[in-house]
Amino acid sequence: MKAMQLRQISEIKANSEPLHLVEVPVPEPQPHEILLRVHACGVCHTELDEIEGRLPPPELPVIPGHQVIGKVAECGSQTTTYALGDRVGVGWIHQSDGTEFENLAESFVATGCDTDGGYAQFMTVPEHYAVPIPEVYTDAQAAPLLCAGAIGYRALRLTGVQNGQALGLSGFGASAHIVLQLVKHALPDSPVFVFARTDATRGFARDMGASWTGAHNDTPPLPMQAVIDTTPVWLPVLQALQNLAPGGRLVINAIRKESSDQSVLQQLSYARHLWMEREIKSVANITRADIAEFLPLAAAANIRPEVECYPLEQANEALRALKFHPTLGAKVLRCEMDT
Repeated sequence: MKAMQLRQISEIKANSEPLHLVEVPVPEPQPHEILLRVHACGVCHTELDEIEGRLPPPELPVIPGHQVIGKVAECGSQTTTYALGDRVGVGWIHQSDGTEFENLAESFVATGCDTDGGYAQFMTVPEHYAVPIPEVYTDAQAAPLLCAGAIGYRALRLTGVQNGQALGLSGFGASAHIVLQLVKHALPDSPVFVFARTDATRGFARDMGASWTGAHNDTPPLPMQAVIDTTPVWLPVLQALQNLAPGGRLVINAIRKESSDQSVLQQLSYARHLWMEREIKSVANITRADIAEFLPLAAAANIRPEVECYPLEQANEALRALKFHPTLGAKVLRCEMDT
């Protein structure tokens, strides 16, 4: 099978082709696993963290990718959940201990980092960590829902925002543009303020229904009860904190942050950024339940990700675009599309 493989850690600025197109054997499913013929795989900023060493995979080489849509091509000898041809998805959680807090467990295994993922024509997954995909979605539309959407759903729940309270979205890429659609459906009276770097991204947010948009250093119309930060850097964290209402919460939806502007944390002021019971909470990984709950909710809310598709062989090009150019929506690799 064809796959895009990571062999060494490097900065994309110095190594613009970090993934190698290779031919590797089709993996064989273990007794409780299923083999998927991969149709599409979303491209996530976490892949950049892996490639550039902020989240180095425990072993190399590895096949990245954790927003996977495919059909069951083979069932392990002891599986009972799926039949051949069923369409399913796989997210960042490849397997864990199955508890309520499996996202925090030491046994957590990350798809495309701790084990091979979906930048390939086939992959295996334990049957209980594959999730059915609503029929209303094409493969390309469904792929970003497995991580950008589901982790955005988890982040929104962690904010504790109630209908009518103001929510901020710091950064407006793959995850935030799905969260905005979810908020408009689930919290219709809550204004959503979007902070983004470029005019194009801010215009995209307004077109999708943002109540207000501005640069990261702009002041929103009113203090926010919560902000979800999806940026890879630190300055938006400080700016979000000072725009929180008393008792407000900043939820950082990122597995890693880059170090390029980490020095701005020296400007952290207890009085301006943290006092009045403001708080910071991180989003750590994801559970199977997050994905299983979010997908039917997304279908019911008519959430439609904006996607830009690339052939599997152009994974490096997609990653460079994600790193260096503003992303309007989500990027998806076509591995073997049926729609």
